[in-house]
Amino acid sequence: MRSEKTGENAGALSEYLDRPVRADARRNLQTLLKTAMSVFATSGVDAPMRQIAEQAGVGVGTIYRHFPKRADLIVAVFRHEVDACADAASALAAERQPGEALTRWVDLYIDLIAAKRGLAAALHSGDPAYQGLPTYFEDRLSPALDVLLKAASAAGHVRSDVNALDLLWAIASLCAPTRTGDPVLARRMIGLVLDGLRAGPSASVGK
Repeated sequence: MRSEKTGENAGALSEYLDRPVRADARRNLQTLLKTAMSVFATSGVDAPMRQIAEQAGVGVGTIYRHFPKRADLIVAVFRHEVDACADAASALAAERQPGEALTRWVDLYIDLIAAKRGLAAALHSGDPAYQGLPTYFEDRLSPALDVLLKAASAAGHVRSDVNALDLLWAIASLCAPTRTGDPVLARRMIGLVLDGLRAGPSASVGK
């Protein structure tokens, strides 16, 4: 359950990220969040803020002005990555055929899961600042996937009885580190899952 404190923090961050700002300021903030994600992925969530600042081309004070606490930055990074993945669904639906849009979005989602491992130490720390993030993850990504699944089902590419949330967590589970540590293996297994979606009696055989 999302704590009151977590909801307030998330709401404040959302208000900041969504409010009208100059285009260059928004780009700089997005660069900062992307850089932080990259640093967290390689050096962990306890990486020095100075390292993030140097790679982003900003001063350390800039980070603390936007994100007074490290937890604020971690929450913002997580939300930014989830939002980018969720927003990609509508763009893919407009640009691609339903079956291809679904497949391409799943690829983006796999990348998100891989990137999320850099935040694992924080997200599983028990800190109340992160309690609302699993709900945010589901609330943003499940509707996005559901739209793609329904379009693919209407076009006869996948069966009609697939639950978006079930598929989200199935893919996430398959993306867990394997005994061999081979990320290609996870993608192969997820490919088999997607093939299975097309094997139901309510879906056509062709793509």
